[in-house]
Amino acid sequence: MLLRNFEERDWVGVWQIIRDVVQEQETFPYDPAMTEDQARSIWIESPPGRTIVAVEDGGGKVLGTAKTGPNRPGPGAHVSTASFMVSATARGRGVGTALCRDALDWAKSGEYVGMQFNAVVESNEIAVRLYRRHGFEVLSTVPRAFIHPKLGPVGLHLMYNEF
Repeated sequence: MLLRNFEERDWVGVWQIIRDVVQEQETFPYDPAMTEDQARSIWIESPPGRTIVAVEDGGGKVLGTAKTGPNRPGPGAHVSTASFMVSATARGRGVGTALCRDALDWAKSGEYVGMQFNAVVESNEIAVRLYRRHGFEVLSTVPRAFIHPKLGPVGLHLMYNEF
């Protein structure tokens, strides 16, 4: 697997992942009716942020994607944020771990003092464990803030990793 900056040719694969993850309605608080144009405007970051992809060595198939950048503008821009999505066929293969490590390394090499995740679905136990392994802690949970299609209302975690 290779991690690299997003290139225009990656969009078809990135859009497929975003569409599938959002329509599952289990891990991201995005509208499942999101259009391709809406997804593109949300996911493709402009500097100082960036969007990356995890691709198969040699084949170039997009396995996962991440976006990173400042969590807020202006006086909040010294704290970073990131979001990750992995294709269903690539889950359990270390793609999410690689994307998370890369995002943390990128943020630490800049002028960020930490990384904040604003809305981690508490029932997404795989992601919560991954983030905890990489130094994140749950600062608070907004109860019943996310409607899970199988579990009903579940909480959204605010998670933080101070560098």
